[in-house]
Order: sequence, then C-alpha cells, then structure tokens
Amino acid sequence: VQLQASGGGLVQAGGSLRLSCAASGLTFSRYGMGWFRQAPGKEREFVTAITRSGGSTKYAAPLKGRFTISRDNAKNTVYLQMNSLRPEDTAVYYCAADFGGLISSWPDEYDYWGQGTQVTVSS
Repeated sequence: VQLQASGGGLVQAGGSLRLSCAASGLTFSRYGMGWFRQAPGKEREFVTAITRSGGSTKYAAPLKGRFTISRDNAKNTVYLQMNSLRPEDTAVYYCAADFGGLISSWPDEYDYWGQGTQVTVSS
C-alpha cells in the first residue's frame, strides 16, 4: 500500500494550496480517508476526513470553512483544498486511510499513512 501526498510548498499568508494524495495497493473506495498535520515541536493533529463514498466529511473546528476535503474514487485520490492560509497552518500534512470507513479524528484508527508533504505559509 502506498499513499503519495503531493502539492505542498511555500505560499504567502492568504494564499491557497491544493494537496493531493494518490493511493495504490488498496481498494480505495473501501477506505475512509483523512488528513492530519504536524508542526515542529507539536503533536500530530486531525485536519479533516471523508467517508468511503465521499458523502460525509468531518473537520477540525478551527479549520472548517477554510479547508475542504474531497475524493475521486475513479482516480484513487483524495484532495485537500486549503484557502486563506495562515502562518499557523505551517506543518507537514499527512494523508491516511482507514479501512473502518468512518470519519475518525483519531490517528490510531487509520491503517495506512502517506509520507507527508510540507506546507509553509509565510507572513
């Protein structure tokens, strides 16, 4: 199983980025997908998650309205659209797959993790 995250980079505050996570080696449509992030010196934190079909989503409360998760099961890819970025959004962003299919905010619920992509927001 591989989860390949991409799309990170350096962006100015107020800008946008779209992250992608391409999955292989698993039946993508059977997995709920999530995004987490980890800033230097901090614990990994939940960002958002989406159910197998894409019909339901969950967001960390402070991020709702700025971040949007979506998925394309035909392309085995989950996306994270990030708008109005702030310096405090700077972190490594990880995608993860959960066979349970629920939109969990707990990292331990996820079975597979990607390698992460760095997002840096300058002020």
